[in-house]
Amino acid sequence: MWEKLSPIFAGMKAAFYDALNFSRALKPRRMVNALKVISSYYLSRGIKKDLHAGFPLSISIEPTTSCNLRCPQCPSGLRSFSRPTGMLEMDLNKKVIDELKDYLTYITYYFQGEPYLNKDFLDMVSYASKHHIYTATSTNAHYLNDENCERTIESGLKRLIISIDGINEESYSKYRIGGQLNKVFEGTENMVKWKRKTGSRYPFIIWQFIVFEHNRHEIPELKRIAWDLGVDKLVIKTAQIYDFTSGNEMIPEEGKFARYKKVNGGYQIKNKLLNHCWRLWSGSVITWDGKVVPCCFDKDASHEMGNLRERSFKGIWNGTSYSHFRQAILRSRKEIDICKNCTEGTKIWA
Repeated sequence: MWEKLSPIFAGMKAAFYDALNFSRALKPRRMVNALKVISSYYLSRGIKKDLHAGFPLSISIEPTTSCNLRCPQCPSGLRSFSRPTGMLEMDLNKKVIDELKDYLTYITYYFQGEPYLNKDFLDMVSYASKHHIYTATSTNAHYLNDENCERTIESGLKRLIISIDGINEESYSKYRIGGQLNKVFEGTENMVKWKRKTGSRYPFIIWQFIVFEHNRHEIPELKRIAWDLGVDKLVIKTAQIYDFTSGNEMIPEEGKFARYKKVNGGYQIKNKLLNHCWRLWSGSVITWDGKVVPCCFDKDASHEMGNLRERSFKGIWNGTSYSHFRQAILRSRKEIDICKNCTEGTKIWA
C-alpha cells in the first residue's frame, strides 16, 4: 500500500513547493495589474469590443529556433520556418524584463527550438529570477548534463518540462527523430540528482507525453517509470497535427487522446472556436529577434504586432495592430488562421 501511495505523497509535496514558489511572484502591483486584465477581458467579452487594461501576466520568450531533433509535426524539426533561425540576445531579454517586471508573474522561456542550445539561456533565466518572476522552460533533455543541471538550479528556474513521447527507443524515435531515449532518462535522473544534492525545491520537473496512435498503449507503464525516476508530475498531451482534415496515422483512434474528431469522412478540431480568447488579454509571445506575436500558435510570426528592436513593448501592446487583432477575435475567431488548430482546453493531466 505504501509503495502505491508514496509517489502520490511525493507529488503532492512537490506541487505544494511549486505553488509556494509561484506565490512569491505575486507582488501587490502585479496583483493589481491582474485584476485590471481579468476585469477588462470579461468586459470586452460582454460588449464585444476591445477595452483591455493592464499588461501581460505572463509571456513566452524564445531563446532560439534551433533544435537538435527533427520532429515531423514541429517547424523547428522540419526546418520549415518562413522566418530566420537565430539566438535571443541578452540585451533583448533584459529590455523586456526591465519594462515589464512590475506586471509579469510568469515567463516561459520557450516558443520553438531547444532552449539549452542558447549559451546565454540560463543567464537570461537568472535575470528574470532576480526580479522574482516565476520562470519555466521546455526541453528535449539531451543537454541536461551535470554542469547544466547545476546551473539550472542556480539560475532559479522554477519549472522544467521534459518531452518524452515513448518508453522504448522504437516508439520514442518515431516522433523524436534524431533523439535518444537514454538521453531523456539520463537528463531526468541528473536533474533529480542535483535537486536532492543541493536541497533545492525547484525546478518542478514535468514529463510531457504527446499521445499518438503508436504510443497511447504505453501510458500505464510511463506512469510507473516517471514515479520511479522521481518526476514531480506527468502531463499527457494531445498531438497537434498540421494537416489534420484528411486524417493522419499519428492521430489516436481513442477519442479522448485526440484533439480531432471524425466528421463526414474527414477530421475537424473538437474545440468550439468561441469568439473570445484569454491569451490575447493575459499574455504574449516574443521571438528571438524581437517580434511580438499574439500567441504560441503563430509559429511563423505571421501576425506580427510590432518589433521590440524598434518600439517599446507597452507601445506595441497598446497599439492599433494588437487592438485590431483582439477585435477580430471578438468578431469571428474561426476566420483567423492560427486559431483553427488551437488547443485551448485539450491537455489531459495524469
